[in-house]
Amino acid sequence: MMKKTLLLLALPVLAFGQADDAELSKKAAAIHNRVLTIDTHADVPINMMKDGFDIAVEHDFQKDGTQIDFPRMKKGGMDGMFFAVYLGQGKRSPEADQAAEDKALAIFDKIHQAVRDNPEVAGLATTSAHAYALQKEGKRAVFIGMENGWPINHKIENIKKYYDLGLRYITLSHSLNNDICDSSTDPDGPVFNGLSPFGEKVVAEMNKLGMMVDISHVSDSTFYDVIKLTKAPLIASHSSCRTLCDVPRNMTDDMIKTLAKNGGVIQINFVPSFVKKPSMQQELSMKAIRLQFRQTDLSPEDKKELFEEMKALNKKYEKDMPTVEDAVDHIEHVIKLTSIDHVGIGMDLDGGGRVLGMNDVSEIGAITKELVKRGYSEEDIAKIWSGNMLRVLDAAEKVAKSL
Repeated sequence: MMKKTLLLLALPVLAFGQADDAELSKKAAAIHNRVLTIDTHADVPINMMKDGFDIAVEHDFQKDGTQIDFPRMKKGGMDGMFFAVYLGQGKRSPEADQAAEDKALAIFDKIHQAVRDNPEVAGLATTSAHAYALQKEGKRAVFIGMENGWPINHKIENIKKYYDLGLRYITLSHSLNNDICDSSTDPDGPVFNGLSPFGEKVVAEMNKLGMMVDISHVSDSTFYDVIKLTKAPLIASHSSCRTLCDVPRNMTDDMIKTLAKNGGVIQINFVPSFVKKPSMQQELSMKAIRLQFRQTDLSPEDKKELFEEMKALNKKYEKDMPTVEDAVDHIEHVIKLTSIDHVGIGMDLDGGGRVLGMNDVSEIGAITKELVKRGYSEEDIAKIWSGNMLRVLDAAEKVAKSL
């Protein structure tokens, strides 16, 4: 009798909790639908360059591990994304540099073709005005960023060529040093102790054109060199906070505060090992699989085998996986360090970004819900989802006009 009475007393509490969550979900969904949502780093071109992948067709993360396509962007309320022209750093030689340039141009072609093939669904965006206009039309805004400045290929004029193709930021390096600057993760250590002389010219040219300089992946010394040199605010297109996850790819509190003083913005990365520090074995295993997935010549059998291996690893380490709440902790850390005006979202989907509660782009409403749950206003959420980054893009354009 006592157990039955306790159960009956608990039922109203459970009902109240469910009603409360339903109300929160409804409020968050309405806000999510109204604000302009833009993610600043999407690696979907890696899949687009593989035979058989159609960005206009809805895929299933549970079946193939992909995270982005136009139908899932629409389903998740993702208004725009920066598609990454990504090249992992290879050998630095005249032949390899030219090959990098050629591959980058092929990726640009693939992105442009996807937009041309789907005019009712998506449009190319290069300005904040384009993004808002496409949102009103119910279309996805496809911005373009370049991850790794290697395809510049020692030709300053290539930056203008890429700008004319729609490029609006360049991540100066990737995981290894290049001829522009030192990377944060090159096992051989620094070459230039920051920017190279050529890198200084690259930053100046990007300022001149109105292209955002992206300091994700670069070494700490490179970051401070760029801060001293740039005439425009900077962007960290997909980085997180080193205080919460102590890895070299993340930014220190001083770097984040310095970026804020510059007027820039850090876009929080959702790669698990940048959100919550993993065990060494977990990180090595996942990194090896991510690198293999980035290959463009995988057979369907190879892709299936890799995906099954990734699922097995995810299951093995699931208790250690970060959550949406953990990722939002990084957003909140930046806000507490600086203000609401210097943080955004660059999840690195299709490049390793994934947290529990958000497997692919169709589930990004979970981020907005968590922000609403923590008491952030619609104005705050609009800044986080796009306003802060678009302010930097507008500022870069304004600086260019003054130079």
